[in-house]
Amino acid sequence: MSADFDLYRLSEEHDAIREAVREVSASKIAPHAAESDETAQFPQAAYDALRATDFHAPHIPEAYGGAGADALATCIVIEEVARVCASSSLIPAVNKLGTMPLLLAGSEDVKSRYLPSVASGDAMFSYGLSEREAGSATASMKTRAVRDGDGWVLSGQKSWITNAGVSDYYTVMAVTDPDAGSRGISAFVVEAADDGFSVGALERKLGIKGSPTRELLFDRCWIPEDRLVGDLGQGLRIALRTLDHTRVTIGAQAVGIADGALTAATAYVQERQQFGKPVSDFQGVQFMLADMAMKVEAARQMVYRAAAASERDEPRLSFLGAAAKCFASDVAMEVTTDAVQLFGGYGYTRDYPVERMMRDAKITQLYEGTNQIQRVVMARQLLKGNA
Repeated sequence: MSADFDLYRLSEEHDAIREAVREVSASKIAPHAAESDETAQFPQAAYDALRATDFHAPHIPEAYGGAGADALATCIVIEEVARVCASSSLIPAVNKLGTMPLLLAGSEDVKSRYLPSVASGDAMFSYGLSEREAGSATASMKTRAVRDGDGWVLSGQKSWITNAGVSDYYTVMAVTDPDAGSRGISAFVVEAADDGFSVGALERKLGIKGSPTRELLFDRCWIPEDRLVGDLGQGLRIALRTLDHTRVTIGAQAVGIADGALTAATAYVQERQQFGKPVSDFQGVQFMLADMAMKVEAARQMVYRAAAASERDEPRLSFLGAAAKCFASDVAMEVTTDAVQLFGGYGYTRDYPVERMMRDAKITQLYEGTNQIQRVVMARQLLKGNA
């Protein structure tokens, strides 16, 4: 068989990582998941547990003090945490999202200044691309960076920023040349302590309530020149390359949410008695479980294949990442909805986790590009011959 068909392979190390993360998730994260959702509080206990085991930002290379996990291992971490708490899974996921521009295009100086503190768990990193009127149409952003001496003055805002207010650092895209279109956008590192920088009020969300979502606000926020990420005018290109890699992690989160719901539903239908026997004895229920499991496994395979493409930075990554994110998130929404159905009336209550999982699943179809945008990405790659 050609090496081209050796798309990915789970090693003993990957299996060991899964086992370790599953144990941490079950013992340290799951007990706090419902409370974090109920109170809309950042899951500090989860962060502490992930930091203690080096799972809070496993993707950071060893050269910067990180665990050096490959893309597949990072997906396994996110998947396993998401099985019990989607909000907590955004800790490793968003740390990767925020730092990926640095890893892809940052100077050695920028990387050595910021990545070690993320690797140690002393800081978190978020990502600022979307705006109120520039979500899917990222090139139409209004946030401006105007040169000022040996730095830049940022003015504007960013919307829907995950872990805003908790993170210490933010990769922010801003227009540096209004006449250059998509080539007039640059990327900067903003620090939470910068003058003129603030965050807005908490968004009141349907799901992932334990992960704070806020606006970033820039009121003549001065940024020194040495915080530019990559070359001037390359910000949008860096942002889109980043999403090619991190959409895979959203796919992993979706797989984890779906698998957690499937696991909960499978256990419940074997305990629940109707007509004098377990609900799991009924063929209609068995067919639902079979379909759910089949789709979860198909989504997992797509995510792992895309993770391998991310690790190797393959030309097909744009297609594979969009496909994995799109398919897995659609599966997560379908499987969690079916899980609620299998729990019957109890599934609609907060006594069981599946209603939270259904609410959490919805965001995976929306952020890092809606699934309609993912289909646009896939179609364009297909027409270019990259699919």
